[in-house]
Amino acid sequence: MSTLSDPRSVVIRYVEAVRDGDADVIHGSFAEDATWHYPGSLPVSKVWQGRDAIINEFLGGMGPAFVPGTLEIALVGTVAEGDRVVAEWTSKATTAHGDRYDNRCLGIFTVRDGRITSVIEYADTHHVARTLFPDHADTRPAGGA
Repeated sequence: MSTLSDPRSVVIRYVEAVRDGDADVIHGSFAEDATWHYPGSLPVSKVWQGRDAIINEFLGGMGPAFVPGTLEIALVGTVAEGDRVVAEWTSKATTAHGDRYDNRCLGIFTVRDGRITSVIEYADTHHVARTLFPDHADTRPAGGA
């Protein structure tokens, strides 16, 4: 298998492209019909369908939540088996609300023919809610007023 289509290499190249802001590599990393599932009850929690929705609406939609130039992405590590790759990364930034966003994320990527076909991302959604969506109703503790 060539390095360009090896699932682990595809995922590493994608995470590094996000870190570096390389839009062409980000776009080229996804299959046209890819899906990205972000579980939870946040405004961004759903299954995003298609490369354009993933890039423009989900990933691109998160951009305004951060102060420009403050986002730092660092790949912690990967584990690969067949076409599935588990990647762990950190995301740090200053939010538009002035808070410090500092989250550790894990994604389960499926890669076929050198393209990401699906992702399920897990993160501390409580931290995401508190720092990125402070006005979202689901950020209040259960039983709180």
